[in-house]
Amino acid sequence: MNEAHLAFLASPAWAEQLRQEVLPWLAAAGDLGDDVLEIGPGPGLSTDLLLRQGVKQVTAVEVDPALAVALQHRLADGNVDVMCGDGADTGLPSGRFSAATAFSVLHHVPSTYHQDRILSEVCRLLRPDGVFVGIDSRDLERIRAGHHGDTFTPVDPDTFPERLRRLGFGDTLIDTTEYHFRFLARKL
Repeated sequence: MNEAHLAFLASPAWAEQLRQEVLPWLAAAGDLGDDVLEIGPGPGLSTDLLLRQGVKQVTAVEVDPALAVALQHRLADGNVDVMCGDGADTGLPSGRFSAATAFSVLHHVPSTYHQDRILSEVCRLLRPDGVFVGIDSRDLERIRAGHHGDTFTPVDPDTFPERLRRLGFGDTLIDTTEYHFRFLARKL
């Protein structure tokens, strides 16, 4: 991830965007349950949002070792377990989680194949009827410019529901905003 983008994900502006765009979507998802998986927390502002929503236990899987260590240290005394690893192969037990989240992370995955591996792993880890909720960037020139020198593999919101269905999710709700799309799916 380029330095400017990483700085944005640790900024008050991202925290406000999470509050405005993600918080209502989380509320619409309903109760996330007792054990939530977060894929790609980065600096952890989305993790903070989950904790403020009363989530009892969060397992955050972060691929970047420096970000994972920093988040482990910052949240060491709480109810968050931070794992450094690939969200496509967590080694966690099947059916453990009541919900999973992915907040603006899927477009940082280097290929649609690897995105699908992560989505498949999320489905494996969710309990039956578990919720998968998130947000991701739209494929816009302004968004691409913010990822200069960075991985940017946009997810097409029009085909995303079918991708999720093929991996074991039921109907997916999609809500498109100016720069992002939000999604909500349940494991079958």
